[in-house]
Amino acid sequence: MAYPEDALADDEELVLHRHPHWKALVGPALVFVLVTAAAGFAGGLVQRHVEGAGTTVGLVAVAAVWLALVVWRSLVPFVRWNTTHFIVTDRRVLVREGIVTHRGIDIPLARVSNVQFRHGIVDRLLRTGTLVVVAASDDPLEFDDIPQVERVHSLLYREVMDATDRREPPWRPTAGPGSADDVDRPQGRR
Repeated sequence: MAYPEDALADDEELVLHRHPHWKALVGPALVFVLVTAAAGFAGGLVQRHVEGAGTTVGLVAVAAVWLALVVWRSLVPFVRWNTTHFIVTDRRVLVREGIVTHRGIDIPLARVSNVQFRHGIVDRLLRTGTLVVVAASDDPLEFDDIPQVERVHSLLYREVMDATDRREPPWRPTAGPGSADDVDRPQGRR
């Protein structure tokens, strides 16, 4: 079974699974292109101006710097993007992120009191934004770069309302003999 299905309970249903929006990868892709171009230029300079064994040492040094920068500024952000998950089930909202150390949060839908979104002009053009989930008695949790944030907002709101409808409040009295209504009424009147 693949992730996130293996993180769900037996009778829990997956409603939505998203990674952050692809705009989070624009910077790392740009860094890759620029660092590769700079490494190619530096390699050309080394071959042109250095002779003998110095050429090999210079090219290895350029390649090492290129590799370090690509891993640090391109590969790590891509893996971080790929290992960040925003999941909605019929019972909860899950967020999982991390490469070596994992971080996660689970919010039961029954505790969600408010769902909001916001996005600026660029986010609207890219169809992304920030989703804000307010759980009972907690600070608002903000999830950035959610793809199709308006659609996710609507879906999450519907799931919260469905979860609220399924839940029977423990404080609601039931009608009938022996109920709380009978205790408050005088005996002669029914």
